[in-house]
Amino acid sequence: MKKHATAALIVTAMVLLVGATSGCSTAAKEGLALVRGGTGSVVAIQPLAADPNARPLGEYRNVELGEITDDTGGLVPVAFWTELKRSVPEDLASRRIPLESGGKTLVIRGRILHYETHGLTAIALGDVEEVVARLEMVDKQTGNVLATANCIGRTKGRTNMGMATKVDGLAEAIAVWVDKHYPKEGRAEQE
Repeated sequence: MKKHATAALIVTAMVLLVGATSGCSTAAKEGLALVRGGTGSVVAIQPLAADPNARPLGEYRNVELGEITDDTGGLVPVAFWTELKRSVPEDLASRRIPLESGGKTLVIRGRILHYETHGLTAIALGDVEEVVARLEMVDKQTGNVLATANCIGRTKGRTNMGMATKVDGLAEAIAVWVDKHYPKEGRAEQE
């Protein structure tokens, strides 16, 4: 009888230890998500070049955010647009993409297809919100569409849900998309 009690105590202690460790791990991940903000990803629909390693955007000396419409039925908050116009140039500049006024300009335009918001139920059941935009790279001078992609901005955890985090993620996705096709030479000088 004493052996069974000891075994039960050991099993209980192990379960508590695993539970405590998992909780700490989750807390650590949530804390890291709060610090890091949103994350962005890109899915090419119409690739810019047949060669995925090609970097044909070197002739562009400026990138502008053009018109992006809301195809979600009004789910996108008004403040989203202001924040996106602020965040995209910051993310491009952090990657040393030139933003010179008057130079050959690449315009990013498109539409928001999906904007997810969560209430308390969703916070309990899931920890990711996202915004999905179908965007085009357009040569400003000619109006030619060079490429099309879905750019996705996501929150990373329950602690960083909200509009600002989704804006950060979408801005990152746009910058990653441009950066992937911009040559290493010819980038803006770092200050």
